[in-house]
Amino acid sequence: MSIAELTSLIHDARNIVAFTGAGVSTESGIPDFRSPGGVWTRYDPRDFTFDRYLESAEVRQNSWKMREDFLAHMPQPNRTHHALALLESRGKLNGVITQNIDDLHQDAGSRNVIEIHGNVRDVTCIGTAPRNGVPAGCGFIERHEWVFEQISAGNLDPICPTCGGFVKTATISFGQAMPSGPMLEASQLVEECDLLLAIGSSLEVFPAAQLPLDAKAAGAVVVIINRDPTDMDPFVDLVLNGEAGEILSRAVH
Repeated sequence: MSIAELTSLIHDARNIVAFTGAGVSTESGIPDFRSPGGVWTRYDPRDFTFDRYLESAEVRQNSWKMREDFLAHMPQPNRTHHALALLESRGKLNGVITQNIDDLHQDAGSRNVIEIHGNVRDVTCIGTAPRNGVPAGCGFIERHEWVFEQISAGNLDPICPTCGGFVKTATISFGQAMPSGPMLEASQLVEECDLLLAIGSSLEVFPAAQLPLDAKAAGAVVVIINRDPTDMDPFVDLVLNGEAGEILSRAVH
């Protein structure tokens, strides 16, 4: 399978949707959570479940430290981000559905981005007593600088200034319910596309990983671009293994 085939598919498509995972961000210098140097080599993921976050001030404080580490040297968009933004500007790409939490698609110029796992740059109220992994906040939301200003001022466990509830980075933790709104938007995009590009994802995390299969079932051509093979490779139309930025920058011109 060749990049020429991908170029032809992109040229012929009228409604492309991209589904992106951690492999896109790693090309900007962000290690995925499980790789050497990734977040889970320095923090224990068992401490960052939604319930543990609610129960323990220490867990919340460590969570803010982890986010500060993540945001300390925010990288720039790479060739994949720019290629997708270019396709959107040409009217070929209808949207990006991303598992990533880093805002790099938006930084590159993509406008229709659905963040199904949230965004690390935002902080939101999750309420005083959420149940069953479902946030129950008052609607308060701020950029991440707000919470770091609170911590710098000596408030190591900030609370919502509106209702007194817990505040948390607006990302999806282990044990936290997936937000219904973004998943519904993502499903609608997938059902309408004629070409889905699954880029930089191991396609192992559900329900997000179901989206390429849903696109295939709805009649779309599905392409996987990933450094390593995935379990879904046999079920799609084209698989290209390698660095996503190299492949897309050659296919989109």
